[in-house]
Formats: sequence, structure tokens, C-alpha cells
Amino acid sequence: MRQTNLQRLAPPDLCCLAVLSSGSRWLRGGVISKARATETQMGCQRWISSRGRGITCLFISPVPGPCTVNFTDPEGHIKIPQQHSAALSSDPGVDCTYVVTVYLGYGIEVQVLNVSLSEGEVMTVEDMGGRESSILANETVLMRGLVVRSWSNQISIRYRSDQQPRSGSLLLLRYQAFVLSCAFPKEPANGEVSVTHLHAGGEAYFQCLTGYQLQGPTMLTCRNATTPYWSGKEPKCLASCGGMIKNATLGRIVSPGFPGNYSNNLTCHWVLEAPEGHRLHVHFEKMALAEDDDRLLIKNGNNIDSPPVYDSYEVEYLPNEGVVSTGRHLFVEFTTDGTVTSTGAAIRYEAFAKGTCYGPFVKYGNFTSSDTAYGVGAVVEFACDPGYTLEQGSVIIECLDAENPQWNETEPACRAVCSGEITDSAGVVLSPNWPETYDKGQDCIWGIHVEEDKRIMLDIQVLNVGKNDLLTFYDGDDLTANILGQYSGTRSRFKLYTSMADVTIQFQSDPATNIYGYGNGFVVHFFEVPRNDTCSELPEITNGWKSTSHPDLIHGTVVTYQCYPGYEVQGSEILMCQWDLTWSGDVPSCEKVMTCPDPGTVEHSRRVLTGSRFMVGSTVQYVCNKGYSLSGSTLLTCYNRDTANPKWSEKLPKCKRKYEPCRNPGAPSTSVQSLEKAFYQAGETLSFTCRTGYEMQGEPTIRCVPGHPSQWSGTPPTCSGTLSFLVMHILCFDSVASPDYGMEGSNIVIAVLIPAAVVLLVILGIYLYFAKLQGKTIRMPTSSLPPYDNMTEESAFNNPIYETGVSMDVMHMNLRDVDSQNTIVLS
Repeated sequence: MRQTNLQRLAPPDLCCLAVLSSGSRWLRGGVISKARATETQMGCQRWISSRGRGITCLFISPVPGPCTVNFTDPEGHIKIPQQHSAALSSDPGVDCTYVVTVYLGYGIEVQVLNVSLSEGEVMTVEDMGGRESSILANETVLMRGLVVRSWSNQISIRYRSDQQPRSGSLLLLRYQAFVLSCAFPKEPANGEVSVTHLHAGGEAYFQCLTGYQLQGPTMLTCRNATTPYWSGKEPKCLASCGGMIKNATLGRIVSPGFPGNYSNNLTCHWVLEAPEGHRLHVHFEKMALAEDDDRLLIKNGNNIDSPPVYDSYEVEYLPNEGVVSTGRHLFVEFTTDGTVTSTGAAIRYEAFAKGTCYGPFVKYGNFTSSDTAYGVGAVVEFACDPGYTLEQGSVIIECLDAENPQWNETEPACRAVCSGEITDSAGVVLSPNWPETYDKGQDCIWGIHVEEDKRIMLDIQVLNVGKNDLLTFYDGDDLTANILGQYSGTRSRFKLYTSMADVTIQFQSDPATNIYGYGNGFVVHFFEVPRNDTCSELPEITNGWKSTSHPDLIHGTVVTYQCYPGYEVQGSEILMCQWDLTWSGDVPSCEKVMTCPDPGTVEHSRRVLTGSRFMVGSTVQYVCNKGYSLSGSTLLTCYNRDTANPKWSEKLPKCKRKYEPCRNPGAPSTSVQSLEKAFYQAGETLSFTCRTGYEMQGEPTIRCVPGHPSQWSGTPPTCSGTLSFLVMHILCFDSVASPDYGMEGSNIVIAVLIPAAVVLLVILGIYLYFAKLQGKTIRMPTSSLPPYDNMTEESAFNNPIYETGVSMDVMHMNLRDVDSQNTIVLS
């Protein structure tokens, strides 16, 4: 224990510390409240001396007690409170901390096996791994079967109670370590990421698409720590503004920001250098420049003074065949002004050897070649990806001219077109220019036709059009057929079935609205399916099952989908086979339930919501209106259950009318109340008992009857002394008054009382004699005391001698003072 004197007087509620011991370190000049001083066993005392005044602070270094328990095993059980902890503690309350620590890279899973807590017992489970601890659970959500997981390798469980725990108080927990992991790294825009694994030691590799350069590390490692983390930030894939590209064999150059818009006031220069003995060919993938001073120049050389082979200022249309260098260098220049911007440019380059044709290329398509070196005589045949159509070139090209090899035709282009007639059994219909944006004011119609004894299934995988654009499906070969569906805006994947072998698709875009950006439009896959007298078989769903009203799926068959506990149906749970042999809706899914039902409102109260509306972890607090008191828990928490739907932690409380209390009715000095306080709540009872030697007159228990105001059911009882107790008290009083006389005092009392009694009997006999001669009756009083209705203090006895200390003569006189209303006749 250390002690120090301070040279200034602190406020009454503070104790200033000049020296504070905390383990092996010292803290100087701190300030601590009295409440905190109590927790740390600190005492403060004011002092005043000739040198001044101040406070003496005493600090006793805390010693870990039996209520601080550490667990380091990878798994185990925790019983709270520990029996030895309660037995060794001399304090009326309990404050115990249980710390679980496992190896780095591991977390802690805690399961509640049994819980039985009483009012006043508080329990918190905290994750201690971060800069600040975070609460995982508390006593309001603890229930049998609850499982919580930490984000780090250390948790703290604190149990507090204002009094010693009762024998039935118990919280039994089971914990075990599990491997923590890093979060999946974010994939960079215009790039890709691959991960070996997410646990400590796992590696994430990043790479960019052609034309983009990686800004940042190419590889990150998941590091082992309290909470595992990646060794650095995810890199970015950016298009550079210029650069020297040596040994350029195959690649792309894209304008900064592509496929988004480029910036203003750019000047970018690239120099392409092919390997020795090779030339360069450039193919234009995309060109979208603002109609002002933005410009793309390609020059046949390695510097800005080289002659141009392409100038966006001079050429209105892009050359489908691209441009070819005469040597091994090309110089590319991209400049923008300070006004409007656009998407920019994307060009593809490849090197080819002398004596061969350059390698062919087709975007959104593929090709086959008779010679992979593309020498003279090589024949190449092109084909487009499903949904695209060949345009602007020949399907087959050939490499000619041995002296100056070149293709006899330009390469074709594959583009998603507006309208068409399709007779394939399966295929794709794409919005015009997909995946680039479609033009405004378009009216496109596609007709799909399959075998007469078949019908068509439409799988709409992407639908992301403007709110004023319209995509319509007709169940037939023209626009007069029944409409299967009509859609605009954005919708998730869905399917449609025709009743016949033809379907017509119409797309109309708003003429007044432009749509920008990649991925806007639609993608519709179609398949030829059998047409019979039954609907198609519906699939099973994950985390659920289906039941069918008829095994053959004929018209009118109903299929009902249901989910396992803890999941709910998203979509229509009942599907019917319709007259056109299509199902009435899409197949639903079973999604994990992450919300609690609305707990409802409580009459005469308001409620306060925290977190997302009724999501797991959110709370609802009920606050009663003025004049009402809460019965039940004020806070309800929505918690998750693995095998069932989320549930509220408590039942809905009630707000009961609050009655005014009864005041203390008071009690005579000869009686004792069962509970002494200023106010008693409505419905509360109060009992009275008399002191020794007194008898009770009235009801021993009264009750505070609810009302406005509340009133007692009756007046308090009274306590009266008995005659035998009076005589005993007189004798005791005389004995106490003269304790030194012993037996002599007792003899004096007898000597005085016996003659007095004889004189009294003589006087009474004479009085009775003369009264009898005169024919009068004697009336003795039965009660001469006032009623007790409003008494707050009562005499000790009915004997006026003891009360006033007068002589026996006065008692004789009182016998003559009779009550004319209440008398008895003496014979």
C-alpha cells in the first residue's frame, strides 16, 4: 500500500492521485471518482495542517481474485458462477470475469447449454480482439442452444450480481476454437483475382485484362493475427496514358477510363515496337470520341513526326481491315480538349512476320484456319457467337500475294442486330449492340420458329432496360397473338413457355431517352421443348421440397413448394399447370430467414426500433405512457437460430395502470409495523403487532386499496395494557426507582399498600351501607376513553394512576366519576 499527500483540496466527489500503482507502472497526477476508488480499493481522507490542506489517498494494488478465470484450452466448458468463487467472496455481490484465449488465427465458438438467470444477474460476452471490445451477446438474448462466434482469438465473459447467486442460478457454456479466415479479396475493375485459400497463409493473385496495368501488389497473403487480414490493399487495374511497349506481339491499348468516359485535357502517346523482322497490325475494337477536338492519331513510325496511317479528324468511318505498319514501329497519339467527353478508344495490335498475313480477329465471334501461321494460301472461316450476326465482311477469307501477303477480303464484324427470323431449335436473342448500349427510338421484332409439334421455352437471363422501354413476348407468329408477358425496367431471371411452335419478340426503346453503359439491354435464351398434354417437370429447390397434387402434371395440377425450418419461400409457393400447359409462375427459392416477425404494439406505450427493421440483431424497446408502469422486459432483441426462424428474446410486455400509493398510516408507540416506509404501493398489505403486555383491538392487517387516490382498507388497530401488567409494572417501577434498598424497599411497599387497602375497604363499606339505606344503585363505568378513530399516539394503560403519577386517593375519586350512558348494577 502506498500513500501520498496532495497540496490542494479536491472537490467532494473526486479524489486526486499523485501516485497510482498499476502493476509495474506508475501513473501520476490522475483523477478518479469515489465510485472508481471503491472498485480499486482506494480510500481518501481530507487533512489540514499548518502547511496547507489536501487529501490523503490510499491505493491498494488489486490482486486477482477467485472470480477471474482464464481458459486457454482449444475447447472446454464454463460453469457460471463458479462455486468456489461465491464461497470465497465476502462481498454481498459477485463480479466474475472469464477470459478464453486460443491460438492466433483461430476464433471461439460459444454454445449455451443451459441458462437460468434471475433478476439482477447481468451477463455479457465480448470480443476482445479489436481496438475496442464488441459485445457478442448479453443476458437479454441468452437462451439454450444459442451459438455466437468471435472475430478474434479472445473473448471475455463477465457475470455480475448485486447479491450472492442463488443455488439455482446457472449458466453452462461450451466453447471450441475454429479457424478464422480472411474475407474474400475484392476483384479489381477490369481485372481478375484467384485465391488459394482464405485461411492464414493463403494467397490471392491479381491480374488485369489486356490493355490495363496493375497498380499495386500482384499477390497478397492472409496473415495470421488476432483477426486474420490481407497483407495489403487490393490493387487496381488502370489504363495508362501512354507508354513504350517493346516486343509488342499481341495486346490492346485503351484510353484512360475505358469503358467509362475519358477525362478532359489529355495528351497520351504510345510507341509500339514489334520484334525484329515483324510488322504491326492494328484492329479497331471501339471508337467513340466527342464531336469536337478529341482526336486519335496512328503514325507509321516511332515518333510524333512520323507520317499518319489513321487520323480520326480525316476519316469518317473506321477501316474494317484496320491499319498495317511498313516497319516494326507504330506511334499512337490520343488527345482531348476541355469540354465534352465520351467512351474513348480500344484498339487491338498484333505482330506478324514478313511473308505472312496478319492474324485475323473478330469480336464476339471465332474462326478456323487451314494454316495457323497464316502463310500464303491460308483460308480462314468466321462464325459469330450465339445472338450475333456477321456483318461488313466475308465469312471466308484467304491469304494471297507471296511478295506482299494480304487477305483478299476484310474480316467480318459480329454484331447484335435489331430484328431477325430464327429457325434454330435453340439460340439467343440479344438487345441491339449488346453488351454495349442500344440506340434510342428503336422498334425491333424477332420471330422464332421451331418444329410444329414442339413449343418454345424462353429463359430471360438479363433484363435491364429503361423504364420507358418495352419488351413484349407474343404467343404466336405475329403481333396479334396473345401476350405472354410485357416488361420494362429491371427484373431478375425468369422463364416463359409458349403454347405453340412460334413466338414473336418485340423491343421498343424510348425515342427521347439515351441509355449509357455496358450491360444495359436484355439476353433471352430459347429452347425447343416437347408439346404434349402435360406441363413440364418442375425442379426441386435447395433447402426445401415440393409436393404434387397429380403425378402426371396434367392441366389443373398444383405443385406446392415448402422450405425447411429457418428458411422461407421467396416467390409463389403454389404453382398451377394452366390451360396452355405453362406453370402459373416461376419456381420459387428458399432463402434464409433473417428477420423476426413484427412483435406488435403494446397498449398505452410507444416503441423504439434500432437497426434494420426487425433484422437479426435489431431491438425493439417499449416505453409506457405517463401514468402506466411496465410489466415484463422493456427490450426485445431479434436473434438468429440455426434450425428455426429468428425469434424475439422476450415475450411482449404490458403497460399497467399506475395507482397512487398510500401514505404511512402511522402506528401507536405500543405497536409495531411489519414494514416501515413513507409510501405503500396499491395492493400492498401492512401488518401490526402489539408490544408485550398489550392486547390488540382491531384488525391486525390492513391493505392499500387501488384508487385515485389509493386508500387503506381500515384504520390501524390499537394496543391496550392489561391490569395484571399494570401491577407488575408498578412493582417493577418501585424496584427500579430504589434499587439500593433490596428487601427493605419491598417491605416498605407492603407496609404502605396494606393499610391503604384496609382504609379503602372501610370507606367503601360505609358508602355502600348508606347507599342501601337510601335505596340508590351504584353504576360502574365500562369505558370512559374516547374512540380510537383518529389516534396517532396511545396511552400506555387504561389506568390513570400510571399515566399521571397521582396517589391512590385520586383512583378512589375516579370510581365516583361514572358514565351515565354505560353502567353496571352492583348488588
